[in-house]
Amino acid sequence: MLEIARIPALSDNYIWLAHDPDSAETAVIDPAVADPVLAEAAKRGWQITQIWNTHWHPDHIGGNAAIKAATGCTVTAPAAEAAKIPTLDRAVREGDVVTLGAIEAEVLEVPAHTAGHIAYHLPTEDVIFVGDTLFAMGCGRLFEGTPAQMFGNMQRLAALPPDTLVYCAHEYTLANGRFALTVEPDNAALAERMAQVEAMRERGEPTVPTTVALERATNPFMRAATADELAARRQAKDGFKS
Repeated sequence: MLEIARIPALSDNYIWLAHDPDSAETAVIDPAVADPVLAEAAKRGWQITQIWNTHWHPDHIGGNAAIKAATGCTVTAPAAEAAKIPTLDRAVREGDVVTLGAIEAEVLEVPAHTAGHIAYHLPTEDVIFVGDTLFAMGCGRLFEGTPAQMFGNMQRLAALPPDTLVYCAHEYTLANGRFALTVEPDNAALAERMAQVEAMRERGEPTVPTTVALERATNPFMRAATADELAARRQAKDGFKS
């Protein structure tokens, strides 16, 4: 059974540690910074052997060099963004497989937030690490891609098994949910979820991971019927003041 630990960083980032007890391998997913990652791994007695990056943004690769220097781990990252990730050891594309012990992670190309963004899907564990593509009740900004690409991403992720745990890289849920309510004010599942999220945040609790089933029911970007509808919602969200 894969063990996953959450490490808060910067203002709202989440860094993930994925540990396979059988092989004693540990992967760090999108390390914004190094020190809390190394400290958490040491506290747990986990040896970091890999870093998996979903995209090139500094708040996802900022800890790569120091973690690599401290542990000798290897860095896996999207081939399309290799020039922007100088610590990279293995460049991966759609359909490639990354392993953590005997656990396999399939690489999915999900461009839009950045041109080469990828996700790591671990089907035997019902887990996917999505970086900044899918958020709880939201999606990433379209910095380097198109609404059509993001619409395709949402459809693809929605087709995963409903119990799949979705590990995104930011705590954006409260603001995303407030916007979602302006899109679907009569969505009972959304209203119920927001009540839960508000209570969790008041207690200082994290709201991720989420699940594919929850996003199907409450995420206005995953629920968009067309790329044009997603584009309109993304534009509205970009200007939304929560």
